[in-house]
This record gives sequence, C-alpha cells and structure tokens, in this order.
Amino acid sequence: EGHSWSSGRDVGSIGNDTTGLTHHELMSRGHKGIQQLFELDAPVIVPIQGWAIGGSFQRALLCDIRIASEDAKFMLPEAGHGVIPDTGGVGRLFQMCGHGVVSDMVLTGRSLNAQEALSLGIVSRIVTREELDNTAMEMALKIAAAPAVTIKLARKVISHLAQPEITTSMADELIYQTFLNKSEDYAEFRAARAEDRAPNYRGS
Repeated sequence: EGHSWSSGRDVGSIGNDTTGLTHHELMSRGHKGIQQLFELDAPVIVPIQGWAIGGSFQRALLCDIRIASEDAKFMLPEAGHGVIPDTGGVGRLFQMCGHGVVSDMVLTGRSLNAQEALSLGIVSRIVTREELDNTAMEMALKIAAAPAVTIKLARKVISHLAQPEITTSMADELIYQTFLNKSEDYAEFRAARAEDRAPNYRGS
C-alpha cells in the first residue's frame, strides 16, 4: 500500500544509529540477510509501484522476479549523498543492464521509468497499479502448483549463474562504504541535510 513501494532511506536518521554497532558491522549484518535471501527454497516475487530508490531498489534486484506498475520509477541516488550503493544490487544490475546503464544510474543518479526498466530486464512485466497485487499472486500460485523440488533446484541453477558477481560486489562495497562513511564529504552531506542547504563537497 501507499504511493510508492519505497522512497528510500530516511536521510534524517543517518548518523543516528542506536544499535551500538559500527557501520561496518551493520553492513555485515545486512549482507548476511541478503545471503539468507539467496538460500531460500522458494522464489521471491516483488510487485513495485511508484518509486523504488536506493537500498530497497537494490534488495528488489536481488529477488527472483520483479513486476512493476505503469508509474514505477527506479533510482540509485547514493553518489550524490557522498556514499555508494552498498546492498549488493549493483552486481545484479550490471548483469542485467551492462556497464553503461549501471554507470549512468550510479554516477549521475539517473532514474528509469517502468518501460525503460522492462526493456533492460529489470522487471519482467508491467501492469496497472490496480492489477499489481493480483498479478503477483497469480504468478505465485502458478509457481506453487509446480513440483516444489523442481522449483527449488531450478532457482538454484539460476542463482548460481549470478551469485559470484554479486558476492564480489558486496565484498568491495563493505570496504569502500566503510571508508566513505567516515569521509568529510559524507559528513558534509549530513550537515547540509540538517541545515537544509546544498552540500559543498571537497573530494575528501
């Protein structure tokens, strides 16, 4: 429900972690959760409406099937915030779209609409917003009607093709994001948001 599937992280909460964990530890925990997603026996279908931004978009990329409403839009704005995408989705996006499109989305923050996402293989179907949930349920029921072991093993075959690149991407993200989280430019982004002004990045 709601206007958008995910409008991205609440930037007002950035830097206000109350878990007592370091950023590196939080990322490691998140990556373990992603690994559990890969190990599920059943496929995961994601119906997306409105905006899918940042980490939530990346997590959707790591699921098995994505369907979109006609008004869906996709975006990775992290670089403009002084950090990088760090949820593993860039590895999957690279497999889908190639170097040029991924570079455009990550480096410029370019957004894609539903038709662009369909043409690039990011989503497999586009339906109206009213049809979105029913379409996802129909797909799930069709999968559930097939032999469970067959679905499990078919999913493993598909996952094994993609997982090495994603694992490599997450390992790099863990190192680079830990560094960027302590950078002056990331601190400047947080300060600019708090003060409602444009950030003045200095490349440090």
